[in-house]
Amino acid sequence: MAAPTPAAPVARKVPRKLAEHGDVRVDDYYWLRDDARADPAVLAHLRAENDYTAALMSDTKQLEDEIFAEIRGRIKEDDIDAPLRKGQYYYYKRTLTGKEYAQRCRRLVPTDGPVTVHDEMPTGPDAPAEHIILDENLKAEGHDYYSIGAFKVSPSGKLVAYAEDTKGDEIYTVFVIDAESGQYVGQPLKAITSDIEWAGDDNLVYITMDNILRPDKVWLHKLGTDQSDDTCLYHEKDDTFSLGLHASESKKYLFVGSGSKNTSFIFYLDIPSQSKELAVLTPRVDGIDTTASHRGNHFYITRRSEEFYNSELVACPLNNVAETTVLLPHRESVKIQDVQLFENHIAVYERENGLPKATVYRLPATGEAVGQLQGGRAIDFIDPAYAVEPEPSQFHSNVVRFYYSSMRTPPSIFDYDMDTGVSVLKKIDTVLGGFDVSNYVTERKWAAASDGTQIPMSVLYRKDMVKLDGSDPMLLYGYGSYEICIDPTFRGSRFSLVDRGFVYVIAHIRGGGEMGRNWYEDGKLLKKKNTFTDFIACAEHLIENKYCTKEKLCINGRSAGGLLMGDVLNMRPDLFKAAVAGVPFVDVLTTMLDPTIPLTTAEWEEWGDPRKEEYYYYMKSYSPVDNVKAQDYPHILVTAGLNDPRVMYSEPAKFVAKLRELKTDDNLLLFKCELGAGHFSKSGRFEKLREDAFTYAFILKALGMMTPTTASSL
Repeated sequence: MAAPTPAAPVARKVPRKLAEHGDVRVDDYYWLRDDARADPAVLAHLRAENDYTAALMSDTKQLEDEIFAEIRGRIKEDDIDAPLRKGQYYYYKRTLTGKEYAQRCRRLVPTDGPVTVHDEMPTGPDAPAEHIILDENLKAEGHDYYSIGAFKVSPSGKLVAYAEDTKGDEIYTVFVIDAESGQYVGQPLKAITSDIEWAGDDNLVYITMDNILRPDKVWLHKLGTDQSDDTCLYHEKDDTFSLGLHASESKKYLFVGSGSKNTSFIFYLDIPSQSKELAVLTPRVDGIDTTASHRGNHFYITRRSEEFYNSELVACPLNNVAETTVLLPHRESVKIQDVQLFENHIAVYERENGLPKATVYRLPATGEAVGQLQGGRAIDFIDPAYAVEPEPSQFHSNVVRFYYSSMRTPPSIFDYDMDTGVSVLKKIDTVLGGFDVSNYVTERKWAAASDGTQIPMSVLYRKDMVKLDGSDPMLLYGYGSYEICIDPTFRGSRFSLVDRGFVYVIAHIRGGGEMGRNWYEDGKLLKKKNTFTDFIACAEHLIENKYCTKEKLCINGRSAGGLLMGDVLNMRPDLFKAAVAGVPFVDVLTTMLDPTIPLTTAEWEEWGDPRKEEYYYYMKSYSPVDNVKAQDYPHILVTAGLNDPRVMYSEPAKFVAKLRELKTDDNLLLFKCELGAGHFSKSGRFEKLREDAFTYAFILKALGMMTPTTASSL
């Protein structure tokens, strides 16, 4: 006889009145927030939720194990990534069979010849020996969580600085080691971000955070000295701004950027002069956003403003930063995303009509005047929807390296000769388990939003498994915040659904950056609800065009995408069969009213400052926790990480507690909180796959598709 279904955990109510602008909200579950993450009652409640989830998912364990085996079975476990030639060495990461983490390795370059697209790292008995600089598997021993946030080789190649997180809270410790012996050099730098750069061979520049985890100070550290003696180069006191750090491709300058969601300005540190003071490159002007790099006797600056919302590219002489020359003017239909500089070239990454593009230009000789870029060579891509991103490349070469994938094309690394246009595939991830790209179809579709705006969608399905008559199950994914582009990249785990006949769709909704800066502006602040109604419009379009029915439609989103899940569930619970909300930002109003919570002050330009009445009532009208109501909801799985510094675990915990109190259906409502991880779940490469397997098992259970071995492997 089957064991009785256990009772769902019921969080006790401790009413707390929250008053603002004469409006009083009663939060019965505020007590679930414990910043120390040590309250026995809170931890007991989270464990009870985990136990309940485990009990209700116990009948899917065989299916979950099967899915996990499928996902893992697609991975070539012993592999290396595409080696990058840098100075005297090729650098690369190696993974080993059965090991969760990577080894960081290098080999000597046997020749002094120039870098070309045909350059290959020699292997075999006659090749220079492989040297393991850092074995993450050894470093991870004894830790439930382990992540390397930065791995930086010194200019001489003799030292390596790496940033280590052993909790998932994204607070790092930086160690410096001898690249050959692995011996530690000096004392570790503690409580910093993963932003670190070398300033010559003897100095590191790094960033620390304030008590709300806002990166606010940049420091110069001399090797061999105590951290307490380090020089503070800049302190950003405005709590809506945060600091970032990057090195120019030429490695002659470090750029310190201070930015909010709408404004950024830049300082630079001159490395060859051994300067210990930052100089201003771009001034702080409200609404103007800048990023920078360097080549020859010019700085190159990408500059966005209200007028030039998709950005323009300008250059200025090192000795007169106020004198700018336009290299690429602003264009309404093309957004400049990134630039990569080389000794004689520049690679410009842009977006047009929602798709990435890459164009390379030859630059005038160093010392000559620069002018508007002309005669660029565009790199061609083949899929209807795809992702392209710059990869680290050699500054003193004519080879640009880039990443390419689509939902059916595995991650690929290409080297492209900017003089000849020759492109060479250096690495394509091996996908095992009988994967055949010709079995799959990717499409680009458009849905009309409620205001008539056309919303792009990327679609993946297996052509011999779907009917496209409304009978196919679907997983629809969305995000739609921070101007982040959710490009249609390859993810091997998806095929455990696609090979079971699922249609997989990404909705590129407003609030993201896929269609340019205005796409983002139209999905934030007092236009945030466009994000939610766009997603609903995509779902309705897919149903109307027989990609699925609402009885077969499942949805998924994480973080700000979890906010999306919470909102569309409150707005249109009838439209979906099941939803997965990962580490969801669902207590928007309460969080944004509390400047002591990490990220709050920096987020006011994204969501609005509810201390202002107009924003308060607008945010209250969509904040998921504040809009749960007595109605039927679909099957719901919610996840969290106890150490999450981005979305406090208590937000999803409160959301689930309120759903349990008010919802009128008998559908599944499960909450799973990882007690030893943060925003990005577990750290090991196979441990992470367990989360996908669990999520997919939940979706299949919700759809009544739990029969094992239903995935096609033909």
